[in-house]
Amino acid sequence: MSSLLLACATAPAPKTPDAPTRRFSVTFAKSLSDKPIDGRLIVVLAKPGSALPLLEQLTDEDDTAQAFGIDVEQLSAGQSATIDAAVPGYPLRSLDELPPGDYLVQALLHRYETFSRADGPSVKLAPDRGEGQDWKTAPGNFVSAPLSIHIDGSSYAQPIRLTLDHALPALPPVDADTQYVKHVKFQSERLTKFWGRPIYLGAIVLLPAGFESHPKAHYPVVIEHGHFEREIVDWRETPPDEKLPRVDLAKLKAECPNGHEKAECGKYGYDRLEQEHGHALYQAWTDKDFPRVISVSLQHANAFYDDSYAVNSANLGPYGDAITYELIPYLEQTYRGLGPWARAMMGGSTGGWEALAAQIFYPDQYNGAVANCPDPIDFRAYMTVDIYRDTNAYFDQGPFRRTARPASRDYLGKVRSTVEQENQHEAVLGSHGRSGQQWDIWQAVFSPMGNDGYPKPIWDKETGVIDPEVAASWREHYDLGHILERDWKTLEPKLRGKLAINVGLSDNYFLNNAVYRVEEFLKSASPKSDAQIDYGARDEHCWSGDHANFNGVSRLTYRERFIPKFVDHWLKTAPPGADVTSWRY
Repeated sequence: MSSLLLACATAPAPKTPDAPTRRFSVTFAKSLSDKPIDGRLIVVLAKPGSALPLLEQLTDEDDTAQAFGIDVEQLSAGQSATIDAAVPGYPLRSLDELPPGDYLVQALLHRYETFSRADGPSVKLAPDRGEGQDWKTAPGNFVSAPLSIHIDGSSYAQPIRLTLDHALPALPPVDADTQYVKHVKFQSERLTKFWGRPIYLGAIVLLPAGFESHPKAHYPVVIEHGHFEREIVDWRETPPDEKLPRVDLAKLKAECPNGHEKAECGKYGYDRLEQEHGHALYQAWTDKDFPRVISVSLQHANAFYDDSYAVNSANLGPYGDAITYELIPYLEQTYRGLGPWARAMMGGSTGGWEALAAQIFYPDQYNGAVANCPDPIDFRAYMTVDIYRDTNAYFDQGPFRRTARPASRDYLGKVRSTVEQENQHEAVLGSHGRSGQQWDIWQAVFSPMGNDGYPKPIWDKETGVIDPEVAASWREHYDLGHILERDWKTLEPKLRGKLAINVGLSDNYFLNNAVYRVEEFLKSASPKSDAQIDYGARDEHCWSGDHANFNGVSRLTYRERFIPKFVDHWLKTAPPGADVTSWRY
């Protein structure tokens, strides 16, 4: 009898439909704000023991942390927001699915502001605060301290309480300007009008050697598109830090072939490799034989992403016009540029798409584009989705089975994540396309605005069902392959000699598939295309046309490799009377 009584006393009570379930109750301290806050509340859990900060453990890899997210509106200090079993999660869908065990848990409130756009809608978004639209580091976001907890299988009369007790600090200042490097902040008239508040573009300008001693010289401009950077990564005016681990190229090639995919890259000397190449660029840049040009790294982080994709968009505003007709002319006026005939663009991944798109959409304003591993340039191969023929983005469906579509892989074909998993991840970080992640920014750039003022979804985030009307809109406005084919007769004379595309045959995100589609058209086009397209055998993301080195090295050598080719092209295509001498000293 005593054994039976003990069992009854220790066994968890069976759950009833009305029994409390696992839940977190999150509040923020009164010291953080005396006003109600809008935003996205994100709770992250992970197993103890990782060397990474807890929030950094949320990834698209198998070893990802677990997260849950909800919108909060007008949340006041001391008022509770509840994360329970009904709140969407990633990768587990519900808090009730979490296995019993020990965890670290941390909460963050990604703060939103209300934007009253000139075209009517008011939307709540997280403005970029100089960090490049990163919810984990955005200054002013509220955060709780990591808390150790134990989850068991019993019902929960009381929630697990978390208090957001501090705000993320301001960012450190950028490096001071030097003789060569200048930081520029520029208010865009077009974007300010669209968003109803001051909107700024930025640029890091790399001036040529002899700029000050040749005051009458004017220069070509090379524009580097890509993800937001506060500093130029591949530039260093001093030798590498001797305290950093030595470079082990064999280990890097085996473990970090793309240079940035694992925390272990630093252990094998990748940080030092970056500094070595940065200093090598400085030495080449100041050498008497290097072309005298201005190099510009653009900064256009926004309320949806770390980058605008450099085109006009119903949801982001006229970033294409702002960059092409405002920022670039301002920089050329300030630093003695030569104008459209001596402008070229280069970039990889996002930057590759932007370089190609800007050359196509503004063919008279640029004279050369190198697009490395570009984001999908043909939406028949939107990674592994054909948005026109497929009805579901997440699965290939037959009469008796369905197969999940992969979103990323390694060069051997091992799937790292699926389209559904990555979209589930984004759905936790933000509703209405506000995750600040890859699929949501494509949607924000390419989609028409919905009735609620937010981007109209290309597919249902929960089910993956594609909206054919949205797909048709994407095709007419942003499908670069379709636009090239549709407008080829007028575009071909303006693009002659200007296009180069490089991509690895084993690109991690299947971006080579869209390049195949565009290549098919360009090979059969009339008039004939002279676009240069090159593929790297077994090369992953982001291959840039370098057959001699792996990506982790070649991604650090864009300027040395591409600028001389641009110069050759400009000299061959310079209009009559153009200045081809003042900058060639």
